[in-house]
Amino acid sequence: MNLIEIAKAQINTLINNAYDRARLSGVLLEGASLIGAVEIPRDTSYGDFAATHAMAAAKILKKAPKQIAEILVDNIDLENSYFSYVNIAGPGFINFTVSKDWYSEVLLAVEKTKNDYGASNIGAGKRFMVEFVSANPTGPMTVGNARGGVLGDTLASVLQKAGYDVWREFLLNDAGNQVDLFGKSINARYMQICDCEESFEFPENGYHGDDIKELAEIIYEKFGDSLKKLDENERIERLIEFGIPYNVSLMKEHLARYRIHFDEWFSESSMHKSGYVTETINLLDKAGLLYEKDGALWLNNIALGGDKDEVMRKSNGFNTYYAMDIAYHRNKIERGFDKAIEIWGGDHHGHAKRLMTTMTAPELCNALNIDGSKIHFLLMQMMRIVRDGEPVKVSKRTGKALTLNDMLDEIPVDACRFFFNAHPDSQLEFDLGLAIRQDSENPVYYVQYAYARICSLITNLEADGFIVPKYSQIDAGLLSSDAEKELIKQIAMLPEEVKNAARDYDPSKINKYLVELATKFHKFYTVCKIKGEEQNILLARLKLVNTTKQVIKNSLDILKITAPEKM
Repeated sequence: MNLIEIAKAQINTLINNAYDRARLSGVLLEGASLIGAVEIPRDTSYGDFAATHAMAAAKILKKAPKQIAEILVDNIDLENSYFSYVNIAGPGFINFTVSKDWYSEVLLAVEKTKNDYGASNIGAGKRFMVEFVSANPTGPMTVGNARGGVLGDTLASVLQKAGYDVWREFLLNDAGNQVDLFGKSINARYMQICDCEESFEFPENGYHGDDIKELAEIIYEKFGDSLKKLDENERIERLIEFGIPYNVSLMKEHLARYRIHFDEWFSESSMHKSGYVTETINLLDKAGLLYEKDGALWLNNIALGGDKDEVMRKSNGFNTYYAMDIAYHRNKIERGFDKAIEIWGGDHHGHAKRLMTTMTAPELCNALNIDGSKIHFLLMQMMRIVRDGEPVKVSKRTGKALTLNDMLDEIPVDACRFFFNAHPDSQLEFDLGLAIRQDSENPVYYVQYAYARICSLITNLEADGFIVPKYSQIDAGLLSSDAEKELIKQIAMLPEEVKNAARDYDPSKINKYLVELATKFHKFYTVCKIKGEEQNILLARLKLVNTTKQVIKNSLDILKITAPEKM
């Protein structure tokens, strides 16, 4: 139940009813349709909601906005509404102040819906895929993967809360040059173990990380030097067949530790083996979108609106990653998803822009019989990791990467998930020291402390014989101080924030909401005495406290962050 949305809808009705009265009495012209925005102003001293209808109708009604506003306010009937007062501000804003009945309804809504408070059905069951992480299985996941992981997972949770049918997918890049290089790197380390020397030539641009050495040692312990006798190409193939599933199992284990689970790990190699990528290329060729040059097959991407043409099949006969990308997105749409959302890192912005231009080109969509508008790229900015003010190196190839698993050994999962879900559209500086601090400077601690504080308060009051009452057992009208009303208004905002987060594909709105909710609770706790108050006031405030507890828990659940009862 979204009391913010209900209040806005009621304001629209009140204003349009006022216009009907005004036009029938001849004060305003006929024929207008009063459509305006209803917003929550930053400064609520003039009212809780501000409507722009008078300004929007000034031209058609041939009057100054302020005159229109005055006439509308004179004709507004607030009886049986959620509002106690209406006034005019500025050039013609119509401001509405909510009544005590609206505040009471917020408490009742949370009591009725409990764990479902904040949920809606705006998604109407539409099928949304969210693809995220999709790291190469050639080594451990780094903290760069960690940010995309929590953004994708939390966005999926937000969409589910908003009524969408959500599918989480990991694209497993288990084909192409990086996999060949992975196999050659393991082969070099394996042969060095077999020969007890470092003389075996290591591939140019190979993977130098300790994880490759450890994987080679595991393979040697399992197979001994038996693989040494094989032809090199066959040995490399066997090493890849062992190494990829092994690394994938570790990725799944580490992601589970990070509270991330996927509905499907979609294999890139399966698309090549099935001929789906080749079929996609053939469809584009049949539509006249490809041409040959220097023995390779090219997509005429400039003609599709791109800034350069793209190779689809190399002169050696191998399909390119760009061809694979087009085929994979075709596959997503053919699987019936209403929207396919992808989380891409800051180092892929250029490729994402080119691919989006390709996938939405009418000529390509017609050739593949798809609707490219169903694809959406969510581009997150780069992340800078610091410890004690110094940057932490994350170079995978040098073996100096801070891996996801290492980070989770040092930083609590709750902190990682909260910090990495913040500000996806701006560069994040992740301070490893701040993430483990237990004070108000650490936002996740600040929020969790509010929850633990509530739990402690409820327990102490239970010891004094005061049990959390039902809504019907309190006088909600007693919650009339500014701190109490501000807290209730923030509670009312959760369904609206979930709706907006789903609409904008921005899960960081839940972070901001939680910090603001904790701030308003801490302020309420400071200025509103509970223990020792008269019983009717104590019970009303106890109900508000418990309502806040429920809403913090619901919000933390969206982020997959724990709600500790003691800290």
